[in-house]
Amino acid sequence: MTGRQPAHDRPTSGPAPPVAEYRIEDLAHHSGATVRTIRAYQDRGLLPRPERRGRSNVYGAAHLTRLRRIGDLLDRGYTLASIKELLEAWDAGRGLGGVLGLVAEVQGPWTDEKAARITRAELAERFGGTADEKSFADAVELGVLERIPGSEDEFLVPSPQELAVAAELHAAGVPLSAMSGHLRELRGQVEHIAARFLEFTAEHVFARCLGHTPPTDAEAAEAAALVRRLRPLAQQTVDAELARAMRAFATRHLQRRLSPDGPSDGQEPRPVLLPARTMDAVRKLVGEEQAAAFVAAAAEREVQARTLDSLAATHSQGRPFDQMG
Repeated sequence: MTGRQPAHDRPTSGPAPPVAEYRIEDLAHHSGATVRTIRAYQDRGLLPRPERRGRSNVYGAAHLTRLRRIGDLLDRGYTLASIKELLEAWDAGRGLGGVLGLVAEVQGPWTDEKAARITRAELAERFGGTADEKSFADAVELGVLERIPGSEDEFLVPSPQELAVAAELHAAGVPLSAMSGHLRELRGQVEHIAARFLEFTAEHVFARCLGHTPPTDAEAAEAAALVRRLRPLAQQTVDAELARAMRAFATRHLQRRLSPDGPSDGQEPRPVLLPARTMDAVRKLVGEEQAAAFVAAAAEREVQARTLDSLAATHSQGRPFDQMG
């Protein structure tokens, strides 16, 4: 517990009062901190001791500025221990502008997508009337939807693109409950990828400018510039690798399902859904009756071509053709 009011309740956005000297109660009122919190900050060395005048303690404008700075850093997610290090650097003449700029860069949006709003009625319509309270609750828990204070019939959609994907999957026959489970699993895997990317870049890229705490303004500014440069690289890497993996696995899956001997796992053959545009093109080319046979033949031809390529590559590493007997 920090004893601080919520950020939206703290009277820190207006101009500082003209009085340059405060009793501790006045300082608490103007800073938004409690008297107990102010004393705790003093005990931890975060706030300088007040000036003693007779039997009274007098605080000045510097104390108010320091309290507001602490509040700002707490709102940004810093711990009191890290705030103390930053303030000590500030007291030593090293500014916090670079550090706060780096924080703003990291905490800023990592996508160009804009949030949107949607009503319950619109959601129900997009999901064919199957969006019930359980579905709403799951979507809110997963962050696909966010509740809007004071409104029971409207939600904020942080990623309209993600919601559009869910609507398309539902239209293709995927139940909402299955999508919720899939998203939970997918999120864990994506968070692992993000953590590994950050570890990788921290070791090989950011170590030189963030090798000690707190960094100088110049080092923090360099790190912020690197964040701007590297921010799109993670998504581009994942996009490229996902495309490669999807092509490989989809081809393998199609080969199993279209094999004349049936699926290799012993299960009954199941229909394979191909993109509508692909099937339309096939129908125009060979007609409705021959469309399925054409797809199967095309898949088989691809399998044979890959097999021949593999055999040729394997043989080229051994003896030449003219030595075969």
